[in-house]
Amino acid sequence: MRDSITHRLGHSAVFSAGCGPLVPQVLLPPGDKAQTTEVDLNSVFLPEFPHRTFPEGERHKILGFIAKGSYGPIVRVKDNFKDQVFAVKVLPKSEIIKNKVVDQIKEEVIIQRQLEHPFIHSLHDSWQTQRHLFIMCSHCSHGDLHTYWSLKSQFEEKEVRLFATELGSALGFIHDLGIMHRDMENVLVSDRGHLRLSDFGLSRRLKRGGRAFTICGTMQYMAPEVLSGGPYSHAADWWSLGILMFALVTGKFPVPAELDHIAMLSKVRNCHYVIPESYSSTLILLLTEMQPFFRGFSFDPLILQKTPTDIILQLRGHPDWTVKARRGLSLEDFNNFDCEEVSLEMNVL
Repeated sequence: MRDSITHRLGHSAVFSAGCGPLVPQVLLPPGDKAQTTEVDLNSVFLPEFPHRTFPEGERHKILGFIAKGSYGPIVRVKDNFKDQVFAVKVLPKSEIIKNKVVDQIKEEVIIQRQLEHPFIHSLHDSWQTQRHLFIMCSHCSHGDLHTYWSLKSQFEEKEVRLFATELGSALGFIHDLGIMHRDMENVLVSDRGHLRLSDFGLSRRLKRGGRAFTICGTMQYMAPEVLSGGPYSHAADWWSLGILMFALVTGKFPVPAELDHIAMLSKVRNCHYVIPESYSSTLILLLTEMQPFFRGFSFDPLILQKTPTDIILQLRGHPDWTVKARRGLSLEDFNNFDCEEVSLEMNVL
């Protein structure tokens, strides 16, 4: 496996003061912190995070950890009443307020409630308790696209064509609703091997003709106009999709990562992109002009869902699949997470 595949920045890096334009400030709880009551604190997260009361008994059971999110863990939870397993973001209210991302978290829920599409990760519920916010989504038990990429190193063009068509279908859908994703590295894989665009934590709604200015996302995927602090629009997502496709086919990113977005912008602007001559003319046209690569493919989600995903299903039999899927995740990453306390809180009467 190439080093370039694993050389990635932390998830959903957001650059603010000292690194270009400021990230817009979010609303904080009203009044002085010392005087803020529990009722006031709860109201800050309404209506996106309603209070939930559950029938007597243990409705939710935490089965294990999935990943380490920006503000708290993502856990695998069984809903005993529905007899289904979900992925749940557990967000301590104290962390959300301390990091001034109240509006950002609420926007994530507002956006995902609008999205019902076969290639988009589904939101099922959101609620709050005394100390935490919970965002419950469908559980993709077969990992993410990066896991399969790390096993395969380089995908064939026909495989990337299907990936790009599915993600292009998802992007077209959210763009029609005026939504930018802004973090295209987050792609989960369904049990049948199809892709699911996920994690809308950095997403934003734009009015027609509107522009954004926040520098956010994962460095290697960010378009020049995002790196420079805008203005930019939905088109930045298509740049990110192009970067993802280039990386999946070549096994590396077109521009190595920099820790500073200014240095990264300089590299992106001055890089001489070399596409191997062995690639088909249609792939070259796609990476440069977004043209005939998709000829013969339908963007109809119903048709795409019936398209075989042999390579993904084959890679699940790889002896390293389980280890790669964990991405080095250890229970030690969650030393500060009180699983028993959160379980009790999730099932509060």
